[in-house]
Amino acid sequence: MGRYLAAADPQPVHASSSFFMGTGGLKGIFSNGPFIAAFIAFVIAQCLKVFTFWYAERRWDFSRLIGSGGMPSSHTALVVSLTTAIGVLQGTSSDVFAIGLILSLVVMYDASGVRLHAGRQASVLNMIITELPPDHPVSDTRPLRDTIGHTPLQVAIGAMLGMVTGYITAVSWH
Repeated sequence: MGRYLAAADPQPVHASSSFFMGTGGLKGIFSNGPFIAAFIAFVIAQCLKVFTFWYAERRWDFSRLIGSGGMPSSHTALVVSLTTAIGVLQGTSSDVFAIGLILSLVVMYDASGVRLHAGRQASVLNMIITELPPDHPVSDTRPLRDTIGHTPLQVAIGAMLGMVTGYITAVSWH
């Protein structure tokens, strides 16, 4: 019995060599179609925020490249692109696709629900703080970020961007 267990044990692999070499780890991530699709969708969405902000406000704000909130939802674009690419490459009946779909639905619900309302509450609190007398203990509080969530339209546009990016990337990847 001892010989059986010894023969069944796999050879130890050094974590550093398996992570940085071969099909796993960093090399594997940068050759992974769904990962690339998600990354591309996120970058496109973040860049689009600069232009959609300019269209709405008639001023440039390059901080939108790294900020959250705004049109389109980059988090939604990221997860939907990932899920779409997985669906194209592995099929919609795969376990990984199911995980991606559930993750996408949670992210979209959170973006247009919890985070949107938290941002609206931050706007109201910022207005209240500006009305406080100067000697009030919280009158010098830094304004809260109020652009952390998305409207349902911003989420829908992010989802469409994600589907298109995920599909095009997966089809051209395979």
